Amino acid sequence: MSQPNRIKRRCITICSIVQTCLLLTVFMAEVHVRQAFAQSAASAAQLTAPKSATPRDGQHDFDFEIGTWKTHVSRLQHPLSGSKTWLEYDGTSVVSKVWNGRANLVELEVDGPAGHIEGLSLRLYNPESRQWSLNFSNSAGGTLSQPTIGEFKNSRGEFYDQETFNGRAILVRFVISDITPDSCHFEQSFSDDGGKTWEVNWIATDTRMKI
Repeated sequence: MSQPNRIKRRCITICSIVQTCLLLTVFMAEVHVRQAFAQSAASAAQLTAPKSATPRDGQHDFDFEIGTWKTHVSRLQHPLSGSKTWLEYDGTSVVSKVWNGRANLVELEVDGPAGHIEGLSLRLYNPESRQWSLNFSNSAGGTLSQPTIGEFKNSRGEFYDQETFNGRAILVRFVISDITPDSCHFEQSFSDDGGKTWEVNWIATDTRMKI
């Protein structure tokens, strides 16, 4: 092979090597850019992702109610029967703190044309589930009812359970609302259609007594 041809082939080889190196350089630069972009995106996602909310500690939810209250009670005479007859009672509720607020005891005593009602409610806070159980007893029966269980959200408490009423399984809902330093509202409702509709059968309005 002549000298000029050897020089020409060598030049072509060198150019090919240079082109390959340039392509590899460009490729590696693109890989690094993509990796950097991915890392930046991941960091941004971590910064903007919503943090898991810490479960709310509700052990002092009933502190507002500690004290003595004037109570007016309206009771539906025959729930889930189509009855529209309401019975009215007036009296007092005394709420005592137990376990530094993680439990409390309600002593209800009211009278009306239909008679006398003495009730006792023990409310217990479960720190594991962060829920309250409301356990009620009437002096006429002397036993604790099935507890309603629930919690407070946005200054409103809702508590539920399943019971048997007149031989039928029903749902029970107890709601505490309209809470102020000197008043609060309670409603109990029954549902015999799985919660599709509710009938209110107990309404109590408490007003704090100044002592």
